[in-house]
Amino acid sequence: MAKGLPRPVADDEPGQVAEAAAVLGLSYVVVTSVTRDDLADGGAFHFVRTIAALRERIPGVRIEVLVPDFGGDAEALRSVVRAAPDILNHNLETTEALYPALNRPAANYRRSLEVLRRAKEQGAVTKSGLMIGLGELEDDLLRTLRDLRASGCDLLTLGQYLQPTRAHAPVFRYVAPEEFAQWKAVALDLGFADAEAGPLVRSSFHAHKLYDTLKRIPQSPVHAISDLQ
Repeated sequence: MAKGLPRPVADDEPGQVAEAAAVLGLSYVVVTSVTRDDLADGGAFHFVRTIAALRERIPGVRIEVLVPDFGGDAEALRSVVRAAPDILNHNLETTEALYPALNRPAANYRRSLEVLRRAKEQGAVTKSGLMIGLGELEDDLLRTLRDLRASGCDLLTLGQYLQPTRAHAPVFRYVAPEEFAQWKAVALDLGFADAEAGPLVRSSFHAHKLYDTLKRIPQSPVHAISDLQ
């Protein structure tokens, strides 16, 4: 895959996103982006502007943002939370032991948990997603779900990992729908307000339906990451 420096952020993109959502007649919009580590704030201000543009163009719209970790920049995250998206989603993606399989430093696992914890402390409804089928151990997956709940994560998606290219980690196994159903039950038992789990589930799968369950969110304590070890 070719790599290079990304182009500058398009100043009119928030308005274009809002206009596209209006033309499509959307009442629930999921906004995400590529990782922009080249920007000082990781692209946080662009999320803020897009949230504002959507609200101005579509009164009453519900907005979910799927954000990167902003390089651990607490102020960048705070700016997005202050823009008051209805849901702040940040994907943990896999268990801590398998982060190297995704070419990610193991330390990023804890940083992602910290993103969710901080967002929850600041009043956001939080959501995260995992891919399974990478070779994760059952005990590790259970610990990951517990880590998410300890960080205050409200909503969860669980889907089948698929190999994007031959350069990426191979699929270790294809998980049966029945096993996904079992993990959904585990997630609900752990206190997630709701979860979507299945082979085709991705971050935005039935996103509006997960939002509709928010009245069942328990008021659970949020712990410091040092307490999660």
